[in-house]
Amino acid sequence: MLVSAKEMLNKARDGKYAVGQFNINNLEWTKAILLTAEECKSPVILGVSEGAGKYMCGYSTIVGMVKGMIENLHITVPVALHLDHGTFEGAKACINAGFSSIMFDGSHYPIEENIAKTTALVNTCDVLGISLEAEVGAIGGEEDGVVGMGECADPKECKMVADLGVTMLAAGIGNIHGKYPENWAGLSFDTLAKIKEEVGDMPLVLHGGTGIPDDQIKKAISLGVAKINVNTECQLVFQEATRKYIEEGKDLQGKGFDPRKLLAPGFEAIKAKVKEKMELFGSVGKA
Repeated sequence: MLVSAKEMLNKARDGKYAVGQFNINNLEWTKAILLTAEECKSPVILGVSEGAGKYMCGYSTIVGMVKGMIENLHITVPVALHLDHGTFEGAKACINAGFSSIMFDGSHYPIEENIAKTTALVNTCDVLGISLEAEVGAIGGEEDGVVGMGECADPKECKMVADLGVTMLAAGIGNIHGKYPENWAGLSFDTLAKIKEEVGDMPLVLHGGTGIPDDQIKKAISLGVAKINVNTECQLVFQEATRKYIEEGKDLQGKGFDPRKLLAPGFEAIKAKVKEKMELFGSVGKA
């Protein structure tokens, strides 16, 4: 069954490790992540962007696929199905479809509007037992066509949103989506420490986990980060493994590639990447 992310993140916060959120884009990605989580005995969060939701035929289709896999693959570790960077309307749609966790990204609104919309979702999520992630300070890079500059969040505004009763808070600390440029200044740990001082025990979320040096990941966890999002690295290894398979020309036989065999190398590459990240985040054996 699907669970709220609240308990797993509170345990991660107290245990000084982080739960990985790995975005899913198709059946192969989902299966690879679930099997790896079970193998590692790690709790896991499956992230779904609104773009991926449309690609996979809607949120109810995704809920059915994930629940079916949990049952048929005999997954016993905690699994949360989470909307990533959701709009207000997208968040409501995922609640209705049966997601166990949602993110409302109101960071591009004035803080007053961010607070108003987040407040409306807090009440609904509390009643239904769904975990809720909010965001303050735009995450850099592009996510579903929305471009952020990677600004650092205002710690006082973080407290205002945390005090609404959300489950977790994503705060911009210089992190970006996608590959990091060579001149990237690194995470702002001064900002993170100030945010932690303001929000207390609130589990914090680090978006843009791809490409952040391991030592910075570990330091962020020590300062209260309990959830780390990874997507681009999985995309890159999936792409490379599939490309190599095509270039080798296997399974042509005059009738093209068998899609099951074509996607198998990417499936294995995702499993290896997810395991690597779970080990780095310290979540192995924490289910």
